[in-house]
Amino acid sequence: MKLTLAAKLLMIFVGISGCFSVLFGAWLAHGGQSLPVVSQERLMTALTYQFFHTLALCLTIILYKLHSMVILLIAGGLFAFGIVFFSGSLYIKTIFEVLSIGKLAPFGGLSFALAWLLVGFAGTKMFDQKLGN
Repeated sequence: MKLTLAAKLLMIFVGISGCFSVLFGAWLAHGGQSLPVVSQERLMTALTYQFFHTLALCLTIILYKLHSMVILLIAGGLFAFGIVFFSGSLYIKTIFEVLSIGKLAPFGGLSFALAWLLVGFAGTKMFDQKLGN
């Protein structure tokens, strides 16, 4: 797959994930109030992680567009993977009561952490290039 196609697909993912974050957040603030408090808290955790990592993914794609560093696309893929596996598993576990899917959440969390490390590593390379090192 061409790298520009990967970036385009990740940007489509950003749009869908951002839209879902807003709509689900609105539902949780209103219709979700009838859920048990523990369920509301779990869903809010999933939503918060999804929203912030959707923004991080968007920024990562912009940085990729500016610097064409493959490591940024890898980080973007890890952010997307993290959103699906961390937030997605918490949504499914809570809403559909599929408890076993919760075992995927740590993989999503690890994916988030690795993505952040790659963004940091890419950042050091960007600044090295700008400084002439």
